[in-house]
Amino acid sequence: MSSFLAFARRSLTFTASMSSRVAAYSTKAPPTSASLPLSKQKLIPTTGTYPKGFLVSGISSSVKKSGAKDLALITSPSYPCSAAAVFTKNVFQAAPVVVSRDRLQDNGGKAIHGLVTNSGCANAVTGAKGLADAKEMQRGLDTLTGHERSSLVMSTGVIGQPLNMEKILKGIQDSKAALGSTHEHWMDCAQAYMTTDTFPKLRSKTFQLPESKVEYRIAGITKGAGMIHPNMATLLGTIVTDLGIEPNLLQYALTHAVDRSFNAISVDGDMSTNDTVAVLANAGATDGKLVVSEVTSKDFVAFRENLTEFAQELSQLVVRDGEGATKFVKVAVEGAPSFEAAKTVASTIATSSLVKTALYGQDANWGRILCAVGYSGVKEIDPKKVSVSFIPMDNSEPLKLLVNGEPEQVDETRASEILKMEDLEIRVDLNLGSEKTAYWTCDLSHEYISINADYRS
Repeated sequence: MSSFLAFARRSLTFTASMSSRVAAYSTKAPPTSASLPLSKQKLIPTTGTYPKGFLVSGISSSVKKSGAKDLALITSPSYPCSAAAVFTKNVFQAAPVVVSRDRLQDNGGKAIHGLVTNSGCANAVTGAKGLADAKEMQRGLDTLTGHERSSLVMSTGVIGQPLNMEKILKGIQDSKAALGSTHEHWMDCAQAYMTTDTFPKLRSKTFQLPESKVEYRIAGITKGAGMIHPNMATLLGTIVTDLGIEPNLLQYALTHAVDRSFNAISVDGDMSTNDTVAVLANAGATDGKLVVSEVTSKDFVAFRENLTEFAQELSQLVVRDGEGATKFVKVAVEGAPSFEAAKTVASTIATSSLVKTALYGQDANWGRILCAVGYSGVKEIDPKKVSVSFIPMDNSEPLKLLVNGEPEQVDETRASEILKMEDLEIRVDLNLGSEKTAYWTCDLSHEYISINADYRS
């Protein structure tokens, strides 16, 4: 009985501790940069190089009870944008997903001048009123930019609650005075995307194309920490560039990039109703002139790869901020007969609750990894050919666990050292072909449960 009472006391202490830590993740104010662990502080940029012709803002419309920033605008008032997007495949698609898809279809991916995003309320499963509200947000931004039928809309937050349109529309009007192009403006914008995120997720860089001597810029904001799983995740992503590119090529490049980034991450296996990743390209670097118009051009291939790498960096920030996560894990699958097979195996490992809890417990239970490979559904897998290793990210010696179907004599001390690291890789070689891919995930901890049990409190 005494041991039971001791266990109960430990459980109560743990629960109280988790409750106090969770408060910052739900509807209350987000944690400050100073309160974050150093590993997350390092992910927040202090400077940036941003695409020409874009003006952005992030303010509080008071939709969030905490008064935190909750309304973000990204506008290109002088240059019309080519636009492309990838949306959630959840059957219960939120109103902003529906109206943004309709706008892109109606416009043929052209003549988009802005995007308005609110956090705190998802405007999902809100019926006809939700659709009307999303359209009203579009019209509000149209009025601000001075271009009709030119706006996209995103929302994120609690599902099943209506938007406070009085606050939202006033916020859009108030945002006009807050628009700008500095790093501070972009940080404000990124902060307004946040829900359970613990830090704003913002990236920017410059790039060049082989057939053009112009320097182009690309910037991106994403949000997400929980309900993360393809297709896509409870996340929003917006990428903008001052490159000029045809809308159909932009959509092709985005789909390729998302398959290898936002659709290659998982925190908890749950797919949301609002997920959207959109790209706006305004040709601001060339004063409105299109540069990429042929799918076979070297410039298109180079842009697609630049976009993919950039999207991977953005999407990995979501995993690094996974709710309750203590580890960032790359699942690399090589030697596959096809890209689809490699991705299927990687996804199965990355979403296994048993694998993820073993990682949290720092338990080298590689049998769970192998089990996931076996039930992945890839028929070509030969148990006698599969190899599995742990790869530490400090460039020290990898730890082989299974080689061509034969178990290695595992050094448990070395395994424990690797599993204590914040970053690590699980590498699986199927030895069936030349295709490979990667998936990014995190561990599954006690704190994940606490965060989501407290989400609406």
